[in-house]
Amino acid sequence: MTELPDRRLHAFRPDLADIRLEGRVPAERFVEGIPARVSAPLAPLRRSPSSGAMLETEALFGETLRVFETDGEGWSWVQLDGDGYVGYAPADALTTTETPAPTHRVVAPRTLLFPGPDIKLPPLAGLPMGALVTATGEASDHNARYRLVAPFGAIVAQHLEPLDARQDDFPAVAERFLGAPYLWGGKSALGLDCTGLVQVALAMCGIAAPRDSDMQEKALGQALPAEAPRRRGDLVFWRGHVGIMLDEARLLHANAHHMMTAIEPLAEAIARIGGRGTPVSSIRRL
Repeated sequence: MTELPDRRLHAFRPDLADIRLEGRVPAERFVEGIPARVSAPLAPLRRSPSSGAMLETEALFGETLRVFETDGEGWSWVQLDGDGYVGYAPADALTTTETPAPTHRVVAPRTLLFPGPDIKLPPLAGLPMGALVTATGEASDHNARYRLVAPFGAIVAQHLEPLDARQDDFPAVAERFLGAPYLWGGKSALGLDCTGLVQVALAMCGIAAPRDSDMQEKALGQALPAEAPRRRGDLVFWRGHVGIMLDEARLLHANAHHMMTAIEPLAEAIARIGGRGTPVSSIRRL
């Protein structure tokens, strides 16, 4: 019997599947997904179409995806274009209307979208790091410089960078989330998990990473010998967990022990996690 592809990265159910999977998976119907874009600051992707279902990941404002079905309860079954993840998102967090191509991304852990170029105005929303916006102009006042963004609004200029810009130190990007609460499936300063932290930090440096730890361990870098010295940027993997080395001894990771993104000695993390029967599975260098 042919092994079915990973359901996390391939949209198929017994009743419906992505037309690109026709001939590879069984389904009653195959459909071509409708292109869409995230129109909310964050769009949760859940395991099933329910607000009480497990959060699998989050899609960021401006991110593109494909919609395969929208049910009568307001849930869309989607696949993200970026990392390929499949899940159920609130339909009202998406738009299928054609929008101008993004020109900038948010580089701060979180920024505010104001209705105009004035920081004294009540903000319309908070946007996460990595959110994609379309800049239409510039403005300034005695308080700040702004980028005007479509369809309307303004963001302080220092919180944005052009899409072709790259951060050059992904551990430093990850450190900006220090103290952010731990949230399974989260990808923002409001809450994120270990792999979300790695994925977002690498993305800001122009490095694509899969979503889950098993995928990241297979896809990112090269495994180091056990005796090799650690250095900044090495990724330490356990089954179901990953952290980022800040230097030869300190580990940065979003974790459920501290319930936040925290820094601790690698030796302490190894002892604590290993004490629960989960040893380090590999250390990888990009």
